[in-house]
Amino acid sequence: MGKIQMKTPLVEMDGDEMTRILWQMIKDDLLTPYIDLKTEYYDLGLKHRDETNDQVTRDSAEATKKYGVAVKCATITPNAARVKEYNLKEMWKSPNGTIRAMLDGTVFRTPIIVKGIEPVVRCWKKPITIARHAYGDVYRNVEIRVPKAGKVELVYTSDDGEITKTELVHKFDGPGVVQGTHNLDDSITSFARSCFDFALSRKEDLWFATKDTISKTYDHRFKDIFQEIYDNDYKEKFEACGITYFYTLIDDAVARIMKSEGGFIWACKNYDGDVMSDMLSSAFGSLAMMTSVLVSPHGYFEYEAAHGTVQRHYYKHLRGEETSTNSVATIFAWSGALRKRGELDKLPELVDFADKLEKATITTIESGKMTGDLARITTLPNVKTLNSEDFILAIRDTLDSML
Repeated sequence: MGKIQMKTPLVEMDGDEMTRILWQMIKDDLLTPYIDLKTEYYDLGLKHRDETNDQVTRDSAEATKKYGVAVKCATITPNAARVKEYNLKEMWKSPNGTIRAMLDGTVFRTPIIVKGIEPVVRCWKKPITIARHAYGDVYRNVEIRVPKAGKVELVYTSDDGEITKTELVHKFDGPGVVQGTHNLDDSITSFARSCFDFALSRKEDLWFATKDTISKTYDHRFKDIFQEIYDNDYKEKFEACGITYFYTLIDDAVARIMKSEGGFIWACKNYDGDVMSDMLSSAFGSLAMMTSVLVSPHGYFEYEAAHGTVQRHYYKHLRGEETSTNSVATIFAWSGALRKRGELDKLPELVDFADKLEKATITTIESGKMTGDLARITTLPNVKTLNSEDFILAIRDTLDSML
């Protein structure tokens, strides 16, 4: 059969370490044999980000605004050790944080459910989708290392100079650290509307949680905006759909979720969503078994895996040792982006291919062929543990049988 012809390119954001190796395998074995793959390529590997002073990250976000759909490989967010390892010019910010800030919107992460991979939490029967706010908080913070005794103040001055507000952050008796975070009413509003619309599209209840009892201005602003938008624009729609909106404190939400059966959307602030999505993905089976998509209210979509660059496996790969790295979430990032591209360009054959690629991936695992992380936790009998490349080739065999 002839290759599927694409009309509009995807924005392709390459990444780091083991996921970069898997990225190329997926393209070579699961995509280019079937699709005349059109992408606008950006190398977001740490070395290239350093060489371009992180301009390549900003360029990739601007390209996403132009083309509407992007697919991103996992990337390194450098710490002090990485700065030394890669001899970086500086400790560059998270590329995900930069891209999300430029695109706005909400990150939705949903576990990939496969027979034989049972959730660690026994009462969970349905997926729990994390809706993570994609702007602000610690990902757009500023920080100061306080060298000696002194005071730190939070100061606001309006542009016209008419309003000035000052709050003492802390009177330091000696060295310490201080951090400033911010958020925007417009971004919180976009976050709320994205969550309410997503809940309606999925016909699932929406939970939202912050810590407004402690953060009586910052977190409470989130709570108020969500409630106002819900009451004015979504309450009747939710009731007609038979779903509910529920607000609670973040610690209460965690306690409730551990005893729930799932099947709802959990909206979280940026940091909470980052942490809780990893907890959920691991508890549902594996960090590599969770989809992630940034949905912008401006009509941009960026698909990625929810996990990191799998550093430990990469070092084994460099030593010439065999790895058994789970590529499922990265495959689903590609399939999600291809499906959305097909929907926007009215290419049903591209949408159908994306559906079959996901089905082939799940069918391969359920047939007993899987990577080591899944083999260690599956309830399926007589499974076969495959290395990184053989797992992808097994998916290709299944895919061939479906086409």
